[in-house]
Parts: sequence; structure tokens; C-alpha cells
Amino acid sequence: MTANAERILKLVSASTEHLTAEEMYAKLASGGEKMSLATVYNSLNKLYAEGLVRKIPMDGQPDRYDKMLRHDHLVCEKCGAISDVMLDDYLAEFSRQAGVKVESYDLKLFYLCKKCKDKAEEVSACKS
Repeated sequence: MTANAERILKLVSASTEHLTAEEMYAKLASGGEKMSLATVYNSLNKLYAEGLVRKIPMDGQPDRYDKMLRHDHLVCEKCGAISDVMLDDYLAEFSRQAGVKVESYDLKLFYLCKKCKDKAEEVSACKS
């Protein structure tokens, strides 16, 4: 593994956020790291291909990256904010229901975060 990939893996592993490649680039640059955005993308692609980071595809937004720890995600339908949620592992149940051995799954639960819910309620109250 290259030194750049190691730095990116360390950043992803230490983060509680679900960063985009651009956000990682900005964090690395603000920390004095000399790395191009293309290097960040290339390193993330290699780390993902090697199974060292998770890629979270987001409709209409850049992909996010996360550590490999088994967990699922809550995604706000309005603003796209992502939060981790620790649910039971349903791999055996999915395999049973599908009738085949399911190797892995990536579960995203969509909801309205508190910030967006409060904003929607505020707008609704103003219309009344």
C-alpha cells in the first residue's frame, strides 16, 4: 500500500463522518498534506477494490466513504445527511429468504433528520 493510501485509510478509519473524496482532499490539505485530488480518488478506488473502505453511493451526490466496521446507515431524504445505525446483522435471514447464500449487504434507511423535520414544521406553521 502506498503512503498516500495509508494516510487516506487512516483518515477514513478515524472519521465519524462519511466524507467525500473532495472533503478528504480538503482535510488533508488543511493538515499540510501535499496530495492531489486525483491521488485521493485513485487511492480511494484502490482501497475500495481491496475491501479496506466502504463506498456509499448517493443519488445525485458524490460517493461517500466509510470504515469497514459492520453497520448500516440512516440517510435524510431531504439534505442527504448520513448517520450510522447499529442494527442486528440480517445476513442469515436474507440468505434464508432469498434461498441463496447472501455474501454481504448495504442497508440504507431513509428518514427525515431532526433539522429538516424542524424546518418543514416551521414552514408548515408559517403557512397556517
